[in-house]
Amino acid sequence: MCSSCTNESVDTYVSTPSPLKIPQLFEDNILNPVIPTDNPQTVEGIALGKKLFFDPILSANNTQACADCHAPENAFSDADRFSDGIDGIRGNRNSMPLFNLAWNYDEKFFWDGRVFSLEHQAFQPVTDPKELHNTWQQVEQKLQEHAEYPNLFKLAFGTSKIDSIKVTKAIAQFERTLISSNSKFDKYLIGEATLTPQELNGFNVFMDETKGDCFHCHGSDKNPLWTDNIFHNNGLDAIVTDLGLGKVTGDPADNGKFKSPSLRNLTFTAPYMHDGRFATLDEVINHYSEGLQNSPTIDPLMKKVNQGGVQLSAQDKADLKAFLLSLSDNEFISNPNFLNQ
Repeated sequence: MCSSCTNESVDTYVSTPSPLKIPQLFEDNILNPVIPTDNPQTVEGIALGKKLFFDPILSANNTQACADCHAPENAFSDADRFSDGIDGIRGNRNSMPLFNLAWNYDEKFFWDGRVFSLEHQAFQPVTDPKELHNTWQQVEQKLQEHAEYPNLFKLAFGTSKIDSIKVTKAIAQFERTLISSNSKFDKYLIGEATLTPQELNGFNVFMDETKGDCFHCHGSDKNPLWTDNIFHNNGLDAIVTDLGLGKVTGDPADNGKFKSPSLRNLTFTAPYMHDGRFATLDEVINHYSEGLQNSPTIDPLMKKVNQGGVQLSAQDKADLKAFLLSLSDNEFISNPNFLNQ
């Protein structure tokens, strides 16, 4: 806790370190996350970030919080295809789920990678007219005048003077704690669960280059993130209207590319794709099986685009779905550390 709670000096302030609890499966298979040196994880910072995440005070009219579009029961995504902002204006992208963000090594966030770092990501929704539609000046003033927040910022950062940088740092600290690592498949990998024959065959379909061929973009049992965190055009449209990464980079070769989402927690994160066009997992599987659309920037990994897709049998589709659902982590969505309580 605070070593000098009456002193406004950051130099004399000592908060309580709270290192991320990295799952053994992650330790064994992927690099540890790199936490920004200017925003170490602390008990006080995480608690403040959690409070801010669930507090509608960040919105202009005090009606909407981050959690309204990133709900815990949906693995911190939105069950609606597009989220409505405080003015009833609807966005055009599906709300991305939030978990295992500390392992986003390239630090490019949003579907189109337009923001670098988790801290900077938190700046945009506050001022976006389609979302919280506020100004940071107004946010800072409301928090500064609040009965609790000045003291909470002092506990977290050693000063009761509130600014947008500290707000986004606190939210990023909380978001980095959102670790999902306890699905049925995770338990299978460490010998604590048994997969059904259908789930096992589904995993084989997923890994087989002549069948599902899914692992290139979404990893394997050696990648507990279940995403490569890279941007791909996965054959959704013959005519690309949402440029995605291409709008950010200005490179036509990036048109129609979007970040590969993790395959974890698909039970909770429907609808699917960057624009939420698929309401069910069956529709997603059908897209890759026979619904691929060719376009100039389609990813070379979509090798069977001229056939419409990988042409899975009905049995392989059902088995693949069973495997994908085994990647869902029920404990993640009910973890009291992540809930507004």
